[in-house]
Amino acid sequence: MWLLYALLSAIFAAGVAIVGKLGLKNIDSTLATTIRSVIMAVFLILVSFSLKKFRAFNIHSLSDKDWLFIVAAGIFGALSWLFYFFALKHGPATPVAAIDRLSLVFVMCLALLFLGEQFSLRVLIGVLMMAAGAILISLK
Repeated sequence: MWLLYALLSAIFAAGVAIVGKLGLKNIDSTLATTIRSVIMAVFLILVSFSLKKFRAFNIHSLSDKDWLFIVAAGIFGALSWLFYFFALKHGPATPVAAIDRLSLVFVMCLALLFLGEQFSLRVLIGVLMMAAGAILISLK
């Protein structure tokens, strides 16, 4: 099931690149990111309420460490969106999206360092090929 979710994520991420680029023509990228964030927050709150995710939630059930990681993820996500929309505003969508997908290379390195994940030679070769592809797509 995770594969379906990952594919849906990729499809919607592609949509973000296209509609984001179209929507940035007459607005500052930081303001557009802020508006996008508010819309996402409202949408996700509605989804969470409709799925009854708040029913058993207790703000004190999360540890300080949990809160730290959730806040850090929120800040990292906001910074990612800010730079992504800034790049889309000033560059072509395809190379911007390709370079953005280099996050896979960084995820692999950080997962190795912080999560202790192990990778096979096949996975390493795949990641290197993806990095090479992103670079090739971005060259003029």
